[in-house]
Amino acid sequence: MAAVPQGLPSRAFMSIGEVLGQLRPEFADITISKFRFLEDVGLIKPERTASGYRKFSREDVSRLRYVLAAQRDHYLPLRVIKEHLDAIDRGLEPPALGGGGPRVPRALVAAEGMPGPDAFRPDASEVRLSRRELLDAAGLEAQQLEQLEQYGLLGPRPGGSHYDGDALVVAKTVAEMARFGIEARHLRPFKAAAEREIGLVEQVVTPLVRQRNPEARARADEVARELAALSVKLHATLVKSGLAPGLRR
Repeated sequence: MAAVPQGLPSRAFMSIGEVLGQLRPEFADITISKFRFLEDVGLIKPERTASGYRKFSREDVSRLRYVLAAQRDHYLPLRVIKEHLDAIDRGLEPPALGGGGPRVPRALVAAEGMPGPDAFRPDASEVRLSRRELLDAAGLEAQQLEQLEQYGLLGPRPGGSHYDGDALVVAKTVAEMARFGIEARHLRPFKAAAEREIGLVEQVVTPLVRQRNPEARARADEVARELAALSVKLHATLVKSGLAPGLRR
């Protein structure tokens, strides 16, 4: 999403007049009527005060700038801009101007280095991928995805049909392992091992969760993230040390 213009008020929301004043130096023909039109077609959704006045967040302003620039600089129709915004709302990069579909952020599939505790925080901006988008981004065949779901290695988000970033990383990793002849059925030990590690973490944090106070809950989340990162580090190191003697022969 385009950056928010410099000089915006520091408070959380702005009036329509304040936003108009901020954007007019860059978009000289912008009007309040234009704002209302973009809201009517569903491209922006500012909140309303109790008396019915629009109030714009910094994210709303960033969204407005994206829409206005796409129209002015690239002559994109509103239908296409709406598709771009939908991709952004789902945590994806919008389609390239030359064509194609939404793109998965590179950071999601790079997976370089071992994750630290922060990697296990819930992501409020988690991506939501359709089945087709997941297959394309991971380089999997539909049959491979069906097998992964059959063995419980990944699946859609609970209560929905979209897949999240974790499903993408699993699918991408499996696609890369398939180059060596490894199939979904070979990966059941990974699932079993992960479930045992999860059980160990839950065993440690359960006493904290049962205390039912905010401080204990926060500590439980912190401990769970730290243990998760340590378990991944331990697992990787054990695999590395176990392989090393054989590789030196």
